[in-house]
This record gives sequence, C-alpha cells and structure tokens, in this order.
Amino acid sequence: MPRSVNHVASRAKRKRILKLTRGYFGARKNVWTVAKNTWEKGLQYAYRDRKNKKRNFRALWIQRINAAARLEGMSYSQLMGALHKAGITMNRKVLADLAMNHQEAFKAIVEKAKN
Repeated sequence: MPRSVNHVASRAKRKRILKLTRGYFGARKNVWTVAKNTWEKGLQYAYRDRKNKKRNFRALWIQRINAAARLEGMSYSQLMGALHKAGITMNRKVLADLAMNHQEAFKAIVEKAKN
C-alpha cells in the first residue's frame, strides 16, 4: 500500500508561509526553503527588536530630559536625584513629554525638586 503523506496539509502550510513572504526580494519570496528561512529569521529579528525598542526609547527620553534639565541649570543625574529626594515619582516617558511639549510644567517640576 502506498504511503499517505497528507499533501493537502503540507501544501497549505507552504502556501501560508509563501503568502507571508510576499514582497521579499528575489528567491526569498517564492523558493520554499529560502522563503521559510527568511521568514523564520524575520521572526527572530522581530523578537530581538521588540526588546531593543524599549531600550532605544528609554535612551531617547533620558536625552530629552537631560537637554531640558541643562536649560534649567541641572544635569540629568542631579535632576533625577533631586526628584527622588523630593518624593516625586514620575517616569521618564512623562518627564520627556513634559520637557518637549510643556516646558512650563517641566520648569515647575524642576523648581519643586530644587526646593
């Protein structure tokens, strides 16, 4: 008796991955093994860069806070230390947003931290 390999399921799996690789360059979009490897590597990059995205945004927020703090005569580390001593718990994302879009509010927070 011939061996049954369920061609319907395996073909559907290949079609699904080839559909996901549409738009890739050259053989990466239509050669099964190349497309599968490219798709898997893309998932690895996506996983890695979801972590890197958080790192990059935190660095950006710190740079923005530092630039705004220096306009007020403090460094970033001095400001964060003063905020901690004053008991002001505000995350860097909000502080950076205030520094960029609401300078008066940021200035008030810096004054409160200095006192």
